[in-house]
Amino acid sequence: MTKLIIGCGYVGLPVAQKWLEQGHTVYALTRSEKRASEFKNLGLKPIEGDITQPESLKSLPSTDTVLYAVGFDRSANQTRHDIYVTGLNHVLSEIKNRTRKIIYLSSTSVYGQTMGEWVDETSPCEPERENGKICLEAERLFEKQRLISKREDHNSASAVILRLAGIYGPGRLLARMEQIKAGEPLLGRPDAYLNLIHVTDIVNTILRCDADIPLESHYLVSDNYPMTRQEYYETLAQMIDAPLPQFAVKESDQPELKSKRNHSTERAAGLNKRCSNKRLREGLGIELVYPTIREGLPDATQTLGDT
Repeated sequence: MTKLIIGCGYVGLPVAQKWLEQGHTVYALTRSEKRASEFKNLGLKPIEGDITQPESLKSLPSTDTVLYAVGFDRSANQTRHDIYVTGLNHVLSEIKNRTRKIIYLSSTSVYGQTMGEWVDETSPCEPERENGKICLEAERLFEKQRLISKREDHNSASAVILRLAGIYGPGRLLARMEQIKAGEPLLGRPDAYLNLIHVTDIVNTILRCDADIPLESHYLVSDNYPMTRQEYYETLAQMIDAPLPQFAVKESDQPELKSKRNHSTERAAGLNKRCSNKRLREGLGIELVYPTIREGLPDATQTLGDT
C-alpha cells in the first residue's frame, strides 16, 4: 500500500519506519532539500513542498493513507494560524479525494477546562488560549472538509482525529532539566495536572487507526494516569538524582524564569484537566506500552547522559 506523511518529524518518522517495515511505499513531504535527502536515504520517497504554498502541493500523490502530523516550527516565520489552519486547508484541497483514510493529529489543548475536571471525547471544547482556539479551528476545518468530501463521493476517505496529550520520549521531555539539576524554582502551579503520552504509544495508535477496522471520529490519546506537576517533577528529579523541585507559583515571583519557559509544559499546566483514555483503550483496543510516566520516564531519560 502507499502512505503519505505530512509532518515527518518526532512522531511521523517512526510511523514511516514502521510502514516501511510492513512493506509499504511511504511518501514524505518536506520543505528542506537536506531533509529530503535524509528521507531518501531511509527508504522514503521525499516530496519537496510547503503547506503554506499551495502550488507546491500539486505533486502530492494519491495514497491509501495520509498521516497529517504537522507541528509548529517557531523558526519558520509563520503564524500558528498559517500552519495549523491555512496550511491544512491547502493540503486537504489537494488530497481529500485522493486517499482512502486521513489520520489527523490534533491536541488536548482544544479543551479549556481549568479546575482539574475529567474530559473525554464528548466533553465541551471551549479553549481560552490562542493555541487551543487555533487547534479547534483546524479540527472544525478538517471535519467540514471531510463532510464535504463524503457528500461529493460516497467512496471518499474515512477520517479520524487524534487529540494528543503532552508528547514525551527519548530526546523529548516535558522538563527543564538544567533548572531541576540546579535546584532553581519552576514556574507554575504544582497542583495542576499534566496529561502525557509516550511517542511509542502514539505510533501504535496511528498504526491501529490505519488498520481495516471501524473508527470513531475522535480519540483522546493520553496515558492512564494524569499526574500533578509536582508529582511529575519529583519523579523525574529522583530518576536523575537531582534535588526535589521547588515552585514559583507566580511569574512575578521569579521574573527571570520567563525567558526559560518551556512552552509545552506551561500550556499543559495552565489548562489543568484530566484526560480519560477509556475510548482509546476499550474502543480502539490500545494496550499502552507505557501506561504511566513511571514506566515511560526511564525510557525517555536513557539518552540524558549524551546531552
